[in-house]
Amino acid sequence: MQTAQIITSYGRHYIVRDEQGQTFQATTRSKRVDYACGDRVHIKSINAEQVVIEDFLERSSLLYRQDAFKSKLIAANVTQLLIVVAAEPSPNETLVQRALLAAEAAHIQAHIVLNKADLDGTAKWRPVFQFYADLGYGFSSLSALEGAEALHPILQGHSNIFLGQSGMGKSTLTNAILGENIARTGDISTALDSGKHTTTHAQLYQLDADTQLIDSPGLQAFGLHHLERADLLHYFPDLHHLIGQCRFHNCTHRNEPNCAVKNAAETGDIAPHRLQFLQTITDELSR
Repeated sequence: MQTAQIITSYGRHYIVRDEQGQTFQATTRSKRVDYACGDRVHIKSINAEQVVIEDFLERSSLLYRQDAFKSKLIAANVTQLLIVVAAEPSPNETLVQRALLAAEAAHIQAHIVLNKADLDGTAKWRPVFQFYADLGYGFSSLSALEGAEALHPILQGHSNIFLGQSGMGKSTLTNAILGENIARTGDISTALDSGKHTTTHAQLYQLDADTQLIDSPGLQAFGLHHLERADLLHYFPDLHHLIGQCRFHNCTHRNEPNCAVKNAAETGDIAPHRLQFLQTITDELSR
């Protein structure tokens, strides 16, 4: 069997690239669909154009989201998540926080990209996302049409993925970085204040021998049901110092006495909106 990497994921069908750089259409055994873009897999040839995926090699990371009903694999073996936001359409800060939590849980480095920096509304959002930069996450403010080259040193040496809402300019950034108009782009639907879904599947691009970039479909929600409630504080860089400080080990950080997180919010040691976010996710995972 040969080894290849999944570079395009259509759900039940894939495109893989082998170690010689050849690409093939790929299917899986039976109805197995637990493969993701970025997975390294064993393949067996069917003909000159088609292969079957037998299994996958051990993953260094897996980025996925899970609601109360099902899981959605996003990408495998990524080392850096770049969350792309912009002033238009209106960014969802909660989605950013959820993506950061998922990255922390998967031990994936995270970086926030405030795109379309030339828009008038950018000034309003820059301090919002600067808050996360102050927590230690990377942060860039740029315009894909003019300043995408600023991301080259950030991407270098990583298996990267662009993730975010539709319309934030992920595919435009991808095109600018590739230097080619490969990734599809679309107009913003201002009436709906949301981007049209132009990227319908995850696509991996090889930037150089050491650097990869995955452009992913836009998303509006990021379920975190795959996380354990007891581990949540480990995924908040600004709350690490409070681990084990609550009176009760199973504290929900709402009504319990001597809750270290609530006390920290009241004294200004942590931002109140971070407590609110923690409470929201704790409630979700308690159902």
